[in-house]
Amino acid sequence: MNWGKGIILGMAVFMLFIISMCVYMFRMPADEYDHQYYEKGLNFDKDFAKEKQVVADHAQPAISIEAGQAHIAFTKPANGTARFIRPSSEALDKTFQLNTNTGSSTSLELNGLVAGKWRIVLDWKSGDKAYLYQQEVYIK
Repeated sequence: MNWGKGIILGMAVFMLFIISMCVYMFRMPADEYDHQYYEKGLNFDKDFAKEKQVVADHAQPAISIEAGQAHIAFTKPANGTARFIRPSSEALDKTFQLNTNTGSSTSLELNGLVAGKWRIVLDWKSGDKAYLYQQEVYIK
């Protein structure tokens, strides 16, 4: 064995290592990269201010799930949206409109939602103030 054979053998082993790492990398599943990160970053301060407003005004809504319905009780009449977000599949997400001008509570039919873990994102206005509240729930 001389130096020439050792250098060629070392280069061959290194090239096999690089090729095997490339094959391994391309076989990995697609990442869950958020392609709207920039827009979400710009809106983060607005959302954070809305979440702080809920705490400051003690406006946390009461959410209960029973018999295929979600009952949401606000402290004051509210107009906005309720988004049900499924962590495992974005295709199952659903948005409902909220309008409680006649009272401070509403009921939403959950017939099309799959049983399991969901995150409710409530984004509403009450008077001249905007609020944002999130809660995890389990639908049976």
